[in-house]
Amino acid sequence: QVQLVESGGGLVQAGGSLRLSCAASGSTLSINTMGWFRQGPGKQRELVGTILLGGSTNYADSVKGRFTISRDNAKNTVYLQMNSLKPEDTAVYYCYIVSRSQGYWGQGIQVTVSS
Repeated sequence: QVQLVESGGGLVQAGGSLRLSCAASGSTLSINTMGWFRQGPGKQRELVGTILLGGSTNYADSVKGRFTISRDNAKNTVYLQMNSLKPEDTAVYYCYIVSRSQGYWGQGIQVTVSS
C-alpha cells in the first residue's frame, strides 16, 4: 500500500505561480510513474502530466510551457510547478503514482486562480 499526501494548493491571481507537492509513504520501493491529474468544476478528471522513474516527462497540451513536473526519488515526492496560471487552471489537483502496476491517488488539493 502507498499513501499520498498533497500540499501547496490555494488561491492565486492569474499570472501567478504555485508549487504542489505530493509525498508518498508506505510501499514506495517499487514506485515508477508519478504524476498529476486535475478536475475542474463540472469537468471530467484530466491528465496534467507524468514523470517516469528515469525523469522523462509528458504534459497535456493545455499546460505545456507553463507547468513543470519533477520528482525527488530519495524523498518519494513529486512536484508540480505551475507558472503563468490562468482561471481555467482552477481545479482540484490529484497526485497519482504507480507502484507494482497498481495506481494510487492522493486526496486532492484545491487550486483556485482568480481573474
